[in-house]
Amino acid sequence: MSGTALDPRTAPVFPMAARSAMGDTQLRKNVRHATDVIQGKRARVVGEMPDWQELREAGKRIRQHTMAHLDVYLEEFERNCTKAGGVVHWARDAAEARRIIVDLVKATGSDEVIKIKSMTTEEIQLNPALEAAGIHPFETDLAELIIQLGEDQPSHIVVPALHKNRQQIREIFRTKMNLPELGERPQDLADAARMFLREKFLRVKTGVSGANFLIAETGGVCVVESEGNGRMCLTLPETLITVAGIDKVVPRFQDLEVLLQVLPRSATGERMNPYNSIWTGVDAADGPKAFHIVLMDNARTEILADAEGRQTLNCIRCGACQNACPVYRQTGGHAYGSVYAGPIGAILTPQLMEMEHAQSLPYASSLCGACYEVCPVKINIPEVLIHLRNKVVEQNGMRNVEALAMRAMGMIFQSERRFRAAQRMGRIAESPLVRKDGQGQGWIGWLPGLLGGWTQVRDLQSMPKETFRDWWEKRGTDGK
Repeated sequence: MSGTALDPRTAPVFPMAARSAMGDTQLRKNVRHATDVIQGKRARVVGEMPDWQELREAGKRIRQHTMAHLDVYLEEFERNCTKAGGVVHWARDAAEARRIIVDLVKATGSDEVIKIKSMTTEEIQLNPALEAAGIHPFETDLAELIIQLGEDQPSHIVVPALHKNRQQIREIFRTKMNLPELGERPQDLADAARMFLREKFLRVKTGVSGANFLIAETGGVCVVESEGNGRMCLTLPETLITVAGIDKVVPRFQDLEVLLQVLPRSATGERMNPYNSIWTGVDAADGPKAFHIVLMDNARTEILADAEGRQTLNCIRCGACQNACPVYRQTGGHAYGSVYAGPIGAILTPQLMEMEHAQSLPYASSLCGACYEVCPVKINIPEVLIHLRNKVVEQNGMRNVEALAMRAMGMIFQSERRFRAAQRMGRIAESPLVRKDGQGQGWIGWLPGLLGGWTQVRDLQSMPKETFRDWWEKRGTDGK
């Protein structure tokens, strides 16, 4: 993977990218191992919570209420943030957000910034914009640092370098930090990153962050993390610039009581995040002397207007759905062609692109429902996936092959006579393709045309000679 930013407008469609990813056995091994570890830890700490389902329901209600009154809480946040000394900027889309941030950095006179991990800055492709303006960004989150030095792209919302193992990370550090004698113990790698970043923390005067939550009641901003690098990035610079989607707002400070319980357990299997930073405006005696926050829409208003798709905005970016998804666990994140991968990416990215790009993503799911079961705020991802598939069909018109096939199937299922006839025709049509195994069971190893997708990676069992309906009718009314 090159350092080119993931962009649904230029990325290959998911089936093509997934096929390539499936051939990378090292990537699949790394992803499976990492997600197994996180899922095991999550199950353990969730099992400790007798009121886990009540917490999920409370989280869902907080997010639903916020989205229902988003305009009110955004205005409240702006008032309170401004009162505390912050400067609020509004951005309609990614381009406007990039322009505002670049101008703010230039106004400080700095040509370098330190960054805390932020999916929003990845979404708007901020780093290439900063580089193009002659400003060098330094990632300070360990995983993001690995991605930046390796000229790679994030593949997971919470663990961006999840697809890399320790040996691969050591090689990146050894080469890019000029440390030929670097060991491969976790302690060695952590020490190397610490020494590399410490100089940046003490020298660079401008910081850029994302936000986990914006608190309307106080005008405060909340960032949670595990390493402490983020806290240094938030407190040491003279100027702090935060960019956040408008969906990050919550009404009250007390709402964090629920969200800061479900988020770390779902994200990394921790009872609480080691570092929870909440700041409000500026203080002459402590922290940055100037604070700017860029509130970005970037199609979120359109998502909010869609009654069924709206629940996508409830996401608190824990990544639990990615760890549980059988599709993501096989392909990793890059196959999705977007910074938002996995089930949440499959519903968020097409909507952020206003359904003009990434139309294959709503189909990148088995609809098994595992994502819904682990979501800490009960986003019904399978429901949204089906909703988006309907939109894709509508956009592509009713005369495409899939739509015509589905209409034909609908007509067959509406009539018992047509259904029985289709079954008889199916048995006749498959007979030249069926091969018997040692137990006399029939299998089909190849299907022609578009049907061939069913047999690309597995054999298809032949249709039974007797249907369940026929068998049931033979039993007679006495049930024998």
